Amino acid sequence: MVSIISGTKGKGKTKELLGQVNAAVAVAHGSVVYLDKSAKHMYELNNKVRLVNVTEYPISDSNAFIGFICGILSLDSDIEKIYIDSFLKVADVAGDKITEVVNTLDELSKQFGVAFILSVSMNEADLPDSVKQYITISL
Repeated sequence: MVSIISGTKGKGKTKELLGQVNAAVAVAHGSVVYLDKSAKHMYELNNKVRLVNVTEYPISDSNAFIGFICGILSLDSDIEKIYIDSFLKVADVAGDKITEVVNTLDELSKQFGVAFILSVSMNEADLPDSVKQYITISL
């Protein structure tokens, strides 16, 4: 399953994402991962959440990002949820590429039983129709 929290910068997407991840880790039977562009939110996350600062790794495009996700999944078969804050920046996604990346995450979700929750800094109206089905919260 892929879920998108959409809205422009400053609308509260990160706050919503942090609330969801901390609630999820309380009931999770497996691992919960939080990907971000910095370690800024380290103290706002439950200590059982695995925080990954994606900028520490050489991810140069969306294909490298998908490879990075596959690497994470290959190392821990107990991952239940992966939260991705600042998705467009972290995944290096621009333009129509978002459809391809979200579809690939959806395939990985089905294959490995992992939920992906994405924070996307775009209004719902500006997102391609192909990904609007994944929007669960629009701020």
